[in-house]
Amino acid sequence: MTVPQGEAGRFTALIMAGSRPGGDPMARAAGVSHKCLLPVDGTPMIRRVVSALLAAPSIGRILISIDAPDLLAAEFSGPGADRIGFLPSADTPSLSALAAVETATGGAGGAGPMLITTADHPLLEPAWVERFCREAEASGADIVAGLAPAEVIRAAFPESRRTYLRFRDGHFSGCNLFALLRPEGTKAIRLWRRVEKDRKRPWRIAKALGLPMLLGYLAGRLTLDAALARLSRLAGAKAAVVVLPVAEAAVDVDKPEDLVLVETILRGRA
Repeated sequence: MTVPQGEAGRFTALIMAGSRPGGDPMARAAGVSHKCLLPVDGTPMIRRVVSALLAAPSIGRILISIDAPDLLAAEFSGPGADRIGFLPSADTPSLSALAAVETATGGAGGAGPMLITTADHPLLEPAWVERFCREAEASGADIVAGLAPAEVIRAAFPESRRTYLRFRDGHFSGCNLFALLRPEGTKAIRLWRRVEKDRKRPWRIAKALGLPMLLGYLAGRLTLDAALARLSRLAGAKAAVVVLPVAEAAVDVDKPEDLVLVETILRGRA
């Protein structure tokens, strides 16, 4: 996939690499302290994510949010190390993202746009990053999420189990790619924080999102555009999506069968 290049190094990339409370079962099974160090075809998967970002022209600085920053400092001492920084993660993903944004921008939102991804995305490719960044900026939104169409994923990996967002005009899976383009985009992260805090009290989430929206979604009547409009109003920030027609963009490593699939894809690439 070839895409036009934007301003080189314009985006700061944030990799979310913090551990869940109690650790990760796949990390324990592999004998590593953190999931981001899980070997994927012989290489810690966070190295694969960092390599893809270093090779993407739109990415300048790379920040890694993890609960043990010193652990990774020794992992990245070769070419490109001067572009990589480490931040202590917070108690939850939303708080970690907010803390990273504050660090990157000095609290003023003046450091340019940010790309946010996760350490368990070892299939990440520079071409996807470039296309996502370019189309996210062209959207005119404050915050943008990457989605892959269900029909593309099912055609490529018919036996893979994925979680889909089911809208009237299409089903999609997340790509673990987000762009924070303007300071107003942090309002959407704060909405995520509200939902995260109430994850064990679904009635509060329903109240925040609005019953008509939830009922419409459950009934299969809600369109993607209507959902984005509602979320934009709730957050006070314009939200948009970039649809990436690439099945691998929706494949992360959450369970053992994901690891088998990812390693199979990587060997096919080789």
